Amino acid sequence: MNHWLRSYGLLLGWTALRSRATLPLNLVIQTFLAVGIIIGFGYLVPEMDDATALYFSTGAPVLGLITVGMVIGPQEVAASKQEGIFDFNRSLPVPRSALMASDATVALLTALPGMVAALVVAGLRFDLSLDVSPLVVPAILLTAFTAIGLGYGIGYGMAPPAARMMSQLVVFVALMFSPITFPASRLPGWFEGVHKVLPFQYMADAVRDTLNTPSDGVSGLPFAVLAAWTVVGFLITFRMMSRRP
Repeated sequence: MNHWLRSYGLLLGWTALRSRATLPLNLVIQTFLAVGIIIGFGYLVPEMDDATALYFSTGAPVLGLITVGMVIGPQEVAASKQEGIFDFNRSLPVPRSALMASDATVALLTALPGMVAALVVAGLRFDLSLDVSPLVVPAILLTAFTAIGLGYGIGYGMAPPAARMMSQLVVFVALMFSPITFPASRLPGWFEGVHKVLPFQYMADAVRDTLNTPSDGVSGLPFAVLAAWTVVGFLITFRMMSRRP
C-alpha cells in the first residue's frame, strides 16, 4: 500500500506538471462550456418553465464531466501515444492502477470548476431553489469515473486518429441525442430503449435527482448502473494499458 500511495503521489505530480501548458486552457474551456449551455440553450426556449430550467441546470455539469472524461481524455491519451509519453509511463516501476488513478484525479479536478460555475449561473439565470441531497457527492464521482474510465479506455484501446474521431462522436451524441438536458420521453421509442443501456441517461438522473431530490427520494438504479459502467470502463482501461506493445 505504501508503494502504491507513493507511486500515486509521484505520478500525480508528474501528470500535473506535464499538463501545466494545457490545464489552464482546459479549465477555461470547461467553464465556458458549462456556462454556455445554461445561457445558450436558454435562448432556444423562449417560455422557460421550471422543469426545463432544471434539466438545463443539472444537465450542464453532466455534459462537462462527459467532455472531460470522454472527449479531452481520449485526445490527451492519443497525444501521449504519439509523443512517446505512454510508452515511457508504462516502463516506470509503478502499479498500472496508480497511473490510472493519477489521470482520473487530474481529469476530475479539471471538471469541478465548470460544474460549480454552471450551478451558480443556473441559480442566477433561472432563480432555481434546489433541494440538494448528500448523495450528490457519490453521484458526481460515479458520473465522472464512468466518463473517465470509458474515455481513457477509448484512448488506450484505439489508434490515435480513431480515438480522436470517437471522442468527437461521443460529444455529438451526448450533447444532441442523449436525455441529459431534456426528458428521455422526447426521443423515438427505439432510441429511448438504447439509452436504457448506455450510461448517459443514468449520469443525468443521478446528478439531477441528488441536486433536486424528488418527493419519493433518490432512486438507487442510476447509482447501480453507473457503478457497473465504472468497473467496466476501468477494467477496459487497465487491460489496454497492460497490453504488450
